Amino acid sequence: MSDTIMQGVHGCSREDSYVQPKDPLVRERMEWFRDQKLALMMHYGPYSQIGMDASWSLSDEDASWSRKNVDWEDDSTTYRKQYVNLYKTFNPLRLQPEKWADFAFENGFRYLIFTTKHHDGFCMWDTKYTDYRITAEDCPFHTHKHADIVRSVFDAFRNRDLGIAAYFSKPDWNCPWYWAEGMDRSVAADRYPTYEISEHPEIWERFTEFTHNQIMELMTNYGHIDILWLDGGQVNPNIRGMDIRLSEVVARARKIQPWLITADRTVGGENENYITPEQSIPDRVIRVPWESCVTVGTQWGFRFGDTYKSSRYLVKMLIQVVSHGGNLALNVGPQPDGELPPEALRELSGLGRWLKQNGDAIYGTRPWDIACRDGFYFTRKGSTLYALSPLEADESLRDAVTIPTAVPVRTVSLLETGENLSFRQNENSVTVTLPRPIRGEDTPAVVFSLTPSI
Repeated sequence: MSDTIMQGVHGCSREDSYVQPKDPLVRERMEWFRDQKLALMMHYGPYSQIGMDASWSLSDEDASWSRKNVDWEDDSTTYRKQYVNLYKTFNPLRLQPEKWADFAFENGFRYLIFTTKHHDGFCMWDTKYTDYRITAEDCPFHTHKHADIVRSVFDAFRNRDLGIAAYFSKPDWNCPWYWAEGMDRSVAADRYPTYEISEHPEIWERFTEFTHNQIMELMTNYGHIDILWLDGGQVNPNIRGMDIRLSEVVARARKIQPWLITADRTVGGENENYITPEQSIPDRVIRVPWESCVTVGTQWGFRFGDTYKSSRYLVKMLIQVVSHGGNLALNVGPQPDGELPPEALRELSGLGRWLKQNGDAIYGTRPWDIACRDGFYFTRKGSTLYALSPLEADESLRDAVTIPTAVPVRTVSLLETGENLSFRQNENSVTVTLPRPIRGEDTPAVVFSLTPSI
């Protein structure tokens, strides 16, 4: 197993331990998932107001890296109170979910991954199981027409025929049955419960019931959901006995949503229907369903003055992911006011323009026997082979290019224009004559479509 698939913040489960779903309908839906290729991911919550990377700064264990931007408060207890109270000023009045969905649809995204709840426990839907929610009376946004943000966002994306993945954090650092007061360890010392579950099973049972109730609330009241995207792999039966009986609640959810895909990240087993490298791309073809989640900026939540990956970089990254058999989830954190950052939109629009011309080489494809060779990445769809060549801005292809494939070829065309190209076949390559130079300043990647002769 290549070590590179294990890189990223949390690593991911191993390909060789993947468990195929038993349900035929879920197995069928995994093929739907593999066809989609590109997701828009959004981490959004009150933390966006101060530009923090979601919930992590609440945990003392993670303070060394997550509180680098906290330059106004040294006392961690005071800081946590300030953080928890952020929802009392959270008022994203410029939030227009239809605009988000329109942008996603027009720029080639096929499904949404949206944070219904991150580890801090703040709920972006109208849950009845906690007052720490977007519709609470002391949250100024609670009177807005889009106050139930999860409902409004899911509806808007569904209306654009985009898939829906509900991100849900298994740990909940606001829940009194997870970070419980007066127990063996101090609240917020680390990511784990403040008590030994074996010594306080009744508290853990209340937390498990709370978690089931919230998951079922989303599965029952929020329309068709394609994926339950479960984060917080430390909540795991093999770690400190943190068993929330996930299979039990997934079975209940599938009575309502029988097509439901579950991504129980980093845990493995029957509920991790696909694996999720984070901020990394495997260096070879992975033959089980997978999805890399990558930030367009430098962190998951909105950051003031953030820098964003260029459209050229995003195109190459998508090509790398798809040629290795995966999907790419690109994360953008909305601004505190509900708008998406203009700089991120600009770069994602560049990716969208390229996909409009070259999407046939991406959507619905599967990896070829060779993922990459001599500067070309390969995908296939049916009998058609696509050779994709990312270009730097100062790079050009002139006169002829040699595509390293021994597949007997009947026709070669430029995917962007559809024009057939002259070529000659050698034993291990196809040399294609170009009608004109192809300049990197005009396109981030050129795609050749090869039709085999057999």
